[in-house]
Amino acid sequence: MHKYANPARFNRLANAILPWSFGVMAIAFAYGLYQALVASPPDYQQGETVRIMYIHVPSAWMSLAVYMVLASASFVSLVWRHPLADIAAKASAPVGATFTALALFTGSLWGKPMWGTYWEWDARMTSVLILLFLYFGYMALWRSIDDQQKAAKAAAILAIVGVINVPIIKFSVEWWNTIHQPASVMRMGGPTIDGSMLIPLFTMFIAFHAYFITLLLWRMKAELNERKIQIMKENEVLGQ
Repeated sequence: MHKYANPARFNRLANAILPWSFGVMAIAFAYGLYQALVASPPDYQQGETVRIMYIHVPSAWMSLAVYMVLASASFVSLVWRHPLADIAAKASAPVGATFTALALFTGSLWGKPMWGTYWEWDARMTSVLILLFLYFGYMALWRSIDDQQKAAKAAAILAIVGVINVPIIKFSVEWWNTIHQPASVMRMGGPTIDGSMLIPLFTMFIAFHAYFITLLLWRMKAELNERKIQIMKENEVLGQ
C-alpha cells in the first residue's frame, strides 16, 4: 500500500474508481428506493412503517463499518506512518457521523409506532449515541490542535480506544435485555426476512457502500489538494 502514498498515484487510482462507484451508487439508489418505497409489500405486523427499515438498517450498519475504517486507518497511521492513512481516517469521520445520526433519527421514527416511544435508554440506543459522540470527539480533536501531526496522533488514539464500543453495539441485544429485536439479516442461520423485502434491503446496502466509497475518495482528494495549497503558501512565505 505504500506505493499509493504518492498523491499523484493515489489521485489516478481514485479517478479510475470514482466513475464506477458513482455509477453503482446512482443505479443502486434508484432501484433500491423504488423497490423499498413502492414495489415491496408492507409488513403484516408493522404495515407501511417497515419502509423505514430500508434506510435505518443500512445506516446503522454503515455507522459501524465506517468507524472500523476510521479506526483501521488510524492504526495504520500510528504503526506504519502511512501518509494517506490519517487523511483516510479524517475523511471518513464526517461521513460516519452522518450515517450514525441518520440511524438514530430513523430508529426514533421507527420506534414510536413500534414501541410507543421515540427514545429509550436501552443498551443499543445508548451505545450508538456514544458512537456518535466518538465521531464528534474525533473531529473536534482535528480542529482543536493546530499541529497536524499532533492532531492526527491524538485523534487516532481516540479512534482506536473507541473500537471497544463496536462489539457492545453489535451484541447489546444479546448481552442485555433491550427493546431491540435480535439480528434478522446478518445472522448465523441466515436472514429471516422475506425475499421481497430482502432484495431491496441488500440493494440499499450496496448503494450506501458505494456512496461511502465515492464520498471518501472525493474528500481524500480535496484534503490532499488543501494540503498541497497550504504547502505552496508556506513555501511562498519562506521564499520572501
